[in-house]
Amino acid sequence: MTDKAADQNAGKAPDLALAVLNAIQNPVILVDVDGFIAFANWEAESFFGASANHLARHKVSAVIPFGSPLLTLIDQVRERKAPVSEYRVDLSSPRLGAEKLVDIYVAPVTTEPGSVVVVIQERSMADKIDRQLTHRAAARSVTGLASMLAHEIKNPLSGIRGAAQLLETSVLDEDRALTRLICDETDRIVSLVDRMEVFSDERPIDRVPLNIHSVLDHVKAVAKAGFGRDIKITELYDPSLPPVYANRDQLVQVFLNLIKNAAEAIGNRPDGEIQLTTAYRPGIRLSVAGTREKISLPLEFCVHDNGPGVPADLVPHLFDPFITTKTNGSGLGLALVAKIIGGHGGIVECDSQGSRTTFRVLMPASRGASEDDDFSKTKGHI
Repeated sequence: MTDKAADQNAGKAPDLALAVLNAIQNPVILVDVDGFIAFANWEAESFFGASANHLARHKVSAVIPFGSPLLTLIDQVRERKAPVSEYRVDLSSPRLGAEKLVDIYVAPVTTEPGSVVVVIQERSMADKIDRQLTHRAAARSVTGLASMLAHEIKNPLSGIRGAAQLLETSVLDEDRALTRLICDETDRIVSLVDRMEVFSDERPIDRVPLNIHSVLDHVKAVAKAGFGRDIKITELYDPSLPPVYANRDQLVQVFLNLIKNAAEAIGNRPDGEIQLTTAYRPGIRLSVAGTREKISLPLEFCVHDNGPGVPADLVPHLFDPFITTKTNGSGLGLALVAKIIGGHGGIVECDSQGSRTTFRVLMPASRGASEDDDFSKTKGHI
């Protein structure tokens, strides 16, 4: 490289460094030796609700809650001259907002003695991953339980039902209602076991590139012909979305379940509305088990409703098996949704604020036939 080229590259370096820092999707600040915020990237401006110029006039202690562990971390890094990480730090305050639970990474800046760089990771992304892994573990637990139920319960139930049918022919008319009750209840238990057996199906998923809008349109038509005939269902689609690599029948099952849940939550409300939305949201990347590859989940498919919402204490467990708010619900529908989406390498989550509930599905886009075939060998497990 010539001296002239080297000088040109050196001149571009500060601009490039600034562009890189602003491209990072986490708040990054530089705290100088006196505790002032010497630099803040765009995400930090958004996080602290102030411009970089405004932040530069204040010490970091002035923009975070009093006694925050972040101040102790900064002191530790200055003393040890080594990076420190802290997880689940509460930065909630009237200024920053409620529920600001974050992970923090603090490192010394070797060229500026006493200065440290602080990287903040909001817990929402980490919690998505944690919840998804919990859902996978729950689905595996139900898989084992389903296999046991299928083998150990169905056979005796068949015997009980057969005996009840024989008794029905010989008992008095007033007692036939009891034998009929026995048959009906055994049929109900068999139906429940059949639904749970779906969890034990671990065969590779047959997937192809799909237009998600054709899937959602089909699900909407089914809903309007039945349980959703009296509910307004609207769409807000991004027509430029790439195909999703998925099994059509399983996606239909997922969104039928989510839309039916929304319809049941709305009930007979005259202003009840369900909205289906699709969008491209780059940013979240997860590791694929057994490989060093990270996959992106840019495709966002949502089912919104204006029903009464989900109780806050139930939201973290909503996709666990046997968790339900319905009087006669089995609590398996959303667990099955989590299993199917997880099998596709995606994530499903629920946000419920007041009378606005959103079920959000994040999935990978189709990357071409050859790449999709390679990816399918991993079975989509994260």
